[in-house]
Amino acid sequence: MLRGYNERVLLDALRAAGSTSRAELARTTGLSKPTVSTALAALERAGLVRRTGEVSRGRGRGRAAVLYAADPAAGYVIGVDVGREWLRAAAADLEGTVVGRRDTPNTARSAGTMVRDAARLARAVAAEAGLDWSQVVHTVVGSPGVTDPGTHRVRYAVNLPGWGRSGLFDRLHAELGTGLDVLNDANLAALGEYALGAGQGSRLFAYLWVGTGLGAGVVADGRLFRGGHGAAGEIGYLPMFPLPQAAGPDPAAAGPATGGPRPAGYSARGGPMEDAASADAVVALARSMGMPEATTRTAKDVFAAARAGDATALRAVECEAARLAHAVAALAAVLDPELVVLGGGVGRNGDLLLGPLRTCLRELTPLRPRVVTSALGDDAVLLGAVARAAEAARERVFDTRHDA
Repeated sequence: MLRGYNERVLLDALRAAGSTSRAELARTTGLSKPTVSTALAALERAGLVRRTGEVSRGRGRGRAAVLYAADPAAGYVIGVDVGREWLRAAAADLEGTVVGRRDTPNTARSAGTMVRDAARLARAVAAEAGLDWSQVVHTVVGSPGVTDPGTHRVRYAVNLPGWGRSGLFDRLHAELGTGLDVLNDANLAALGEYALGAGQGSRLFAYLWVGTGLGAGVVADGRLFRGGHGAAGEIGYLPMFPLPQAAGPDPAAAGPATGGPRPAGYSARGGPMEDAASADAVVALARSMGMPEATTRTAKDVFAAARAGDATALRAVECEAARLAHAVAALAAVLDPELVVLGGGVGRNGDLLLGPLRTCLRELTPLRPRVVTSALGDDAVLLGAVARAAEAARERVFDTRHDA
């Protein structure tokens, strides 16, 4: 047990340092030089550590110091993003460095077909990267919905036909044959932003996904917070009630920059936040304000019209920003995050949303986290899946090779 502990400590130190010598490892870990030498030799034999070169000690100071580094090629991982419109897959080494990538339209109309398509895409990406599938240690699949950690069943994935039926995890595992996690896409996007994007260095931040659905991922001290049943961050199920008329113009309906009356089509009955703020809601809102269906097929059309100066589209966007401000206010009250990152197909429109969102937030609450747009865009889920898979694979590779 002590030998395994020492080897794990050294491997973690090497990953943090990149490349270093035995003497430096002894200084940073507190282990004796003989212990470091023995542990490094064992890690090198297991294929977990490699020599990267030598550093001269200078004239008269003995032999050159050998440099060591954790071997990122000791195993590989796959990240998969299953969305309503696209399937994305990437292969990466144990450090999370992407070595292959492919995106393809999601044309599947059943869960079984989607499973096969995702597995075939994953294997194709590995092959294109020159990997034998036996080198792939772990796969992480991101999708809409909530994965119950006890049953592995995905719930509430209404945009993917049949995805919530029992047996999904088993079918994916049978197709892939690797270690496997299936996680919510907003959660993985949050991990991606923490590893490589706008959330780097944040102690506590939330990723607010605004697209075909509405959800949030929460990362605290570098760790994903999933809640008791995997549903933490499912803010799409929050109620969306308008403020009383006596309080003045409803910012959820009209937006702080417009004032004025409640727009036609706004439901006073309230309902899930997702119905009020997702991409389909943006389209419905714009049409209710008088924009023709021919120019509002998607939320992207509405934002494009707003950028072109269309007054109605601008008002619809301001209303969307105000509704999102309510979501941010809820996150602020419950979590007190230092940062909220907007992402997803709607959330990426920060040039139009951030100004009115921040104005409305000032009117709603004194708890105002910094709000920015995603730095990773459409790649956030996929890169989060890769980061999570690499973390899991490092543990699996160490346990397997150390025990051997």
